[in-house]
Amino acid sequence: MELKEQVVLVTGGSRGLGEAIVRQFADEGAQVVINYFSSKERAESIAESLGANRAIAIQADVRDAKSVEAMFARAKEYFKKPITTIVNNALIDFSFNGDDRKKLDTIGWEDYQTQLQGSVQAVLHTMQAGREDMVAQKFGRIISIGTNLVQNPVVPYHDYNTAKSALIGMTRSLAKELGANGISVNMVSGGLLRTTDASKATPDVVFDVIEESTPLQKVTTPEDVAKTVLFFASPWADAVTGQNLIVDGGLVMQ
Repeated sequence: MELKEQVVLVTGGSRGLGEAIVRQFADEGAQVVINYFSSKERAESIAESLGANRAIAIQADVRDAKSVEAMFARAKEYFKKPITTIVNNALIDFSFNGDDRKKLDTIGWEDYQTQLQGSVQAVLHTMQAGREDMVAQKFGRIISIGTNLVQNPVVPYHDYNTAKSALIGMTRSLAKELGANGISVNMVSGGLLRTTDASKATPDVVFDVIEESTPLQKVTTPEDVAKTVLFFASPWADAVTGQNLIVDGGLVMQ
């Protein structure tokens, strides 16, 4: 399915990387569902800027299955066709500030639960809500956002890294199950992005070190990662599933 034929859900689509993904899909002619949890004004402003026939902002807590099901139903009613593509981007209660991270002596299981719910539970809900329509049309694209910190935990955000590691296993397991239905499941793992709401607490010196250490001599931007998300949704990636592609300028090489 061409990008211009797709209806794309972007969770956490009102800010940072989510907004970049939304706008790039819209630029390619796709219709976009901008999911938000609390950023109502920002989400609706983006939707208005893209046009009523191109985008809709819908509130839903991706940790709540009923809320996600209602979002899928509303999007289908609005666009008169089901969601074809899911981008699991929402980030729950996390800020990238290495100086303020919790270490082993202070982190608690509730911190792990928060990130597991925001990553694994949220993806389970969106995939379950979208599966039936994707199977019926023999097409689906599911792309989840990961992190290069799983491979290179230079800043050990223990709870965040653990949740994203679990999401890699989930991606590959579900890719195996859903492949026969024409549904691909992949991940895009960026480095620290310059600059989003989540990374604005990161000291400038950290960005400088990343730039100096990276083969491409640049810090990855939300737009860089968004382009790779579009690749996985496009016909160019028809034979690709179960993969985790790191987009960080070559800082981490597999």
